[in-house]
Amino acid sequence: MIRDPQILDALLDSVNRFVRERLVPAEDAVERTDQVPADIVQDMRALGLFGLSIPEQHGGLGLTMEEEARVLFALCQTSPAFRSVIGTNVGIGSQGILIDGTPEQQRDWLPRLASGELIASFALTEPEAGSDAASLRTTAIRDGDHYVVNGSKRYITNAPHAGMFTLMARTDPQDKGAGGISAFIVDARTPGIRFGKPDRKMGQRGAHTCDVIFDDVRVPAANLIGGREGQGFRTAMKVLEKGRIHIAAVAVGLARRILRDALAYAMDRRQFGQPVADFQLVQAMLADSQAELFAAESMTLEAARRRDDGRSVAIEASSAKMFATEACGRIADRAVQILGGAGYMAEYGIERFYRDVRLLRLYEGTTQIQQIIIARAMARDGRVA
Repeated sequence: MIRDPQILDALLDSVNRFVRERLVPAEDAVERTDQVPADIVQDMRALGLFGLSIPEQHGGLGLTMEEEARVLFALCQTSPAFRSVIGTNVGIGSQGILIDGTPEQQRDWLPRLASGELIASFALTEPEAGSDAASLRTTAIRDGDHYVVNGSKRYITNAPHAGMFTLMARTDPQDKGAGGISAFIVDARTPGIRFGKPDRKMGQRGAHTCDVIFDDVRVPAANLIGGREGQGFRTAMKVLEKGRIHIAAVAVGLARRILRDALAYAMDRRQFGQPVADFQLVQAMLADSQAELFAAESMTLEAARRRDDGRSVAIEASSAKMFATEACGRIADRAVQILGGAGYMAEYGIERFYRDVRLLRLYEGTTQIQQIIIARAMARDGRVA
């Protein structure tokens, strides 16, 4: 749903200009240094990018899901590390508070997340709990006006920079399933929180993850999201459903940039006295990539619109995430092939994107988890979306 086309167009113009003039020129530096420059992060704050999905009454832009997707199409036509800076505030770090938090929790935390004063992290995955999120072992045991948290979280995006965590922990050790899990807001400065060394990854340099260890961390009972135990797994699933549309939009933006670069090279590079783009087998790769990009964008926008309409989108969100991220991977692979030897060289950037986009098929639920979600929802609801 687009509320005001003129306002959205103005925002998209600003984002496109920011990507073109500030982010694309910084891509090589981010890859080389593994850091997003501080002045760029500050510019992202000034543009309001940290608060895209947070309501206006809490200091954000309050975009609908469709509007957010369209902004991501533009923002993600560059290194995904830049999106990662704001991604947890826009998505999984803030949305649990927004969806299920108490009015007091929303008032206390959302304005600081919307402004970028705080960086949020979503602490769900553990060494023994990834795709099987309900098997998490981190505990939060009530002790007077606090909960005492013990456990470890793994691959937590933006954890080295976090000001707060949306934490999933087991409040009922006797309940080994989803019903024993609760969600908490945890100030990252709380004593007892330790961080592992930053992870070394295949790609996405500049986007940082690490382990987070909770050792007798005392969290105020007032920070139990929604004020009720046993709701954390439901909160996580709601957050991840929206996040899957978000990641689908990220994949669309990246795929568009990759395909545009591949097309420009094919039109400029000459072999046998003519542009490479004139060869039919290269044209086939370009055409297949364009068709998949169009399909991924269409699926993402349709899932976003249905969510904006208040409809159940478990099937649509997982379908869009699965298709868009897999398509992005195929488009990146074809781009390397179109560039030939140049596609394997760092100076052209395609090999960097090839490595970067591989992660899209893993986080917010692997492709295989999306397949399970889709099929189970179809069988449960007896419907084809």
